[in-house]
Amino acid sequence: MITYDDIDGVHIKYLYHCPRQLWLYVRGIRPEALSAAVQLGEVVHDTTYTRDSPVDLGAARIDFMDGHRWVHEVKSSRRPTPADEAQGRHYCHRLHRLGIAAEGAILHYPATRRTQRHRYDTDAADRAEADIAEALAVARAPQSPARLSRSGCRGCSFTDYCWTE
Repeated sequence: MITYDDIDGVHIKYLYHCPRQLWLYVRGIRPEALSAAVQLGEVVHDTTYTRDSPVDLGAARIDFMDGHRWVHEVKSSRRPTPADEAQGRHYCHRLHRLGIAAEGAILHYPATRRTQRHRYDTDAADRAEADIAEALAVARAPQSPARLSRSGCRGCSFTDYCWTE
């Protein structure tokens, strides 16, 4: 059974994208390897900010941190999403639990050459805790959550699991 410490950035991202996606992922259904969008994201990640080293936190992997204690995440999408912000917030939360006072998250969008900065404060910490609790509730549910509307599934690598009758 999944625990508090098992929740990583992918779980949080999927919680925001689609709770059903999170539920399937926790059960070992991982179609991302076949997704062109995921493969593009990996290429963007591997070819951007190559001089910086990832930070491995066990159940989470941060793209990199700077000398001012900011978490940096490189995103392949063209525009920011609430899932991106939640993922950055989650990484800051993990660091704080390890005794590292992260200032916040900087999200990089190389396709548009934009960045977003999100400070980690007490409100963000409370939201990160709530996200973890919600992710655990979805993961532990005996049945999958309802699927999103068809338009909400555009580009999702889990589409076949939700829409095949």
